[in-house]
Amino acid sequence: MAGSLDFGALKGLKVLELGQLIAGPFCGQLLADHGAEVIKIEAPGIGDPMRKWGQAAPLWWPVVSRNKKCITLNLREPKGQDILKELVKEADFILENFRPGTMERWGLDYETLSAINPRLIMIRVSGYGQSGPYSSKAGYGSIGEAMGGMRNLAGDPSTPPSRIGLSIGDSLAATYATIGALMALYNREKTGKGQVVDSAIYEAVLAMTESVAAEYSHSGYNRERTGSILPKVAPSNAYPTTDGDILIAANQDTVWKRLAVAMGKPELAEDPRYATHKARGERQQELDKMIADWSKDKSAQDVQTMMDEHGIPAGKIFKAEDMFKDPHYKAREALIEVDHPNFGKLAMQNTFPKLSDTPGQVNWPGPVELGQHNQDIYGAVLGYSETDLQALADEGII
Repeated sequence: MAGSLDFGALKGLKVLELGQLIAGPFCGQLLADHGAEVIKIEAPGIGDPMRKWGQAAPLWWPVVSRNKKCITLNLREPKGQDILKELVKEADFILENFRPGTMERWGLDYETLSAINPRLIMIRVSGYGQSGPYSSKAGYGSIGEAMGGMRNLAGDPSTPPSRIGLSIGDSLAATYATIGALMALYNREKTGKGQVVDSAIYEAVLAMTESVAAEYSHSGYNRERTGSILPKVAPSNAYPTTDGDILIAANQDTVWKRLAVAMGKPELAEDPRYATHKARGERQQELDKMIADWSKDKSAQDVQTMMDEHGIPAGKIFKAEDMFKDPHYKAREALIEVDHPNFGKLAMQNTFPKLSDTPGQVNWPGPVELGQHNQDIYGAVLGYSETDLQALADEGII
């Protein structure tokens, strides 16, 4: 493939990214963030719908496709499928999030591709996984969040289940896909063989649901929506101040003692009604009212200062504008600016996690033009000439 990127722990690895939207491409973003050469393949004349998504402007695309090179290829045509097979020869990963069965219909199943390149790792992200009675159903992140148990727990019990305002199901599936890909890579180092990574949205969500299944299995308890609290975990909530709510989390015994001192009521630390985690859980509403009565006449900053002085986890509820003003964000470069040909200096989140010796970085935002790297990839990898590329374009292959 075209020259590798010269940074990151994954430098030298080559990824072919198929699919669209978030569940697959976010996995590709994570790999590209840490130096893998990710070649995103889009349908000619169409491209990924993410190119047009965003609230104020189409700004999702520059984030999810950053550091990637983009080419066009019609995978529905035999000639396009043959070209992909040529590209597979040099790839470490092929990433897709089509509905299960699509790759098989195109003759691009893992058995076929691994025969070409036995070291190939296929990363497959879908709503329900590659097997089971639901596997062929259409699956979006929101549906996976519901099936995985998250949606039922989100929001206030007086309202229908809420969405948290992000495509968390897609992103979780992509994150688990990335973890699986790196596990498969480690195994390949020992065996020389690739394998399939099967990441389902509903299972990635399920993995985040803590003891929900165990609680039901053991005692028949169905956890339900509880708004801004976790039942029996107290005190831990949002509390009012004169200029907005502040979160305080003092549910651990030692931290509760420090909060009692900060509120000027040190005797509460040893009061048997509040001294233990279990006791505080039984008096959750009572404690929340007590703390709210204490905090409501103080500024958020005054409360934050007292919490910091006493070693109590606390903080404001951030919006984007708060992130740009925050000194910790600045010190750790959690937000960065990237030059974009259309949007100028475009701010976005940095690469995470931070690695001490081989950090990730953002070299460029998502390519603007559809097929922007066709010449780069097809010329360098397959030796296609300008004439070859024009003929393929005329046929609708690229």
